[in-house]
Amino acid sequence: MTTTRTTSTTGAASTATTTTGSTAATAVERFDERARRRVGGYGRTVVREHELLRHPVYTRVLHWSVAIFFVLAALSGFAIYSPWLFHAVTPLFGGGPMTRFLHPWFSLGFVACFALQFLNWLEAMTWTPDDRRWVSNMKEYVGNSEMLEPEYVDFFNAGQKLYFWAIVFSAIVFLASGVPMWFPRTFGRVTVDIGYVMHDLAALLMLGGFIVHLYEATAAQPGTFRSMTRGAVAHRWAWTLHPAWYRRATGRDPRADYELAARTPPRPQSETNLPQLP
Repeated sequence: MTTTRTTSTTGAASTATTTTGSTAATAVERFDERARRRVGGYGRTVVREHELLRHPVYTRVLHWSVAIFFVLAALSGFAIYSPWLFHAVTPLFGGGPMTRFLHPWFSLGFVACFALQFLNWLEAMTWTPDDRRWVSNMKEYVGNSEMLEPEYVDFFNAGQKLYFWAIVFSAIVFLASGVPMWFPRTFGRVTVDIGYVMHDLAALLMLGGFIVHLYEATAAQPGTFRSMTRGAVAHRWAWTLHPAWYRRATGRDPRADYELAARTPPRPQSETNLPQLP
């Protein structure tokens, strides 16, 4: 029989190394932990045998909130920006004037949700010497020349961290440039004109990163997408892509488990009640 367990209070922040730093850091941790418990009370994460908890309810809610607000902000923004999209997209939001009205609110929703995600993932996204090693070997990762990630790759690899910090930077520019555009009479023409340029550049950077992120989470790394739907991932996925995290979460050697799985032929689904690992 397949065993299951439910949980909703652990995740990226709790799997990263605990920091005992400043009072501000402690306050952030307490806020984030309260938020995880409160949101986790409205849902559950089922972790089956041969699976690990990857993202709890709170993280998944934030992730999809950020994604939804980003898509809405991007669609409404490009509709306003591009005449050839105006007639096709603005009817989705109730017409041109309503699109102009909703766009800054969609953008504020994106920034607010991402700010919470920033707090949730800040510790796990901290740059380490191992990340520099990963970047120096990025060519192998992009070319898929290696089946397994290096043993030092933890909860997030350096590519994911670079994307995260690129979005942090872009979101700050996005907000700082968007406010003058929202209140042009207050900030003046020069500031607004500069805001238009910076706003467009930040939006394009985030859109490019979003497309790459979507590809990496689906076609490039099968099994990744369900970590943000179900919240759990297969052991095979963990020891392949995040071996250091797998070692900490299970206490097992990821390379030894990989080699054992490679030597063991998979049993037909009819002979076992356990789900086959992807």
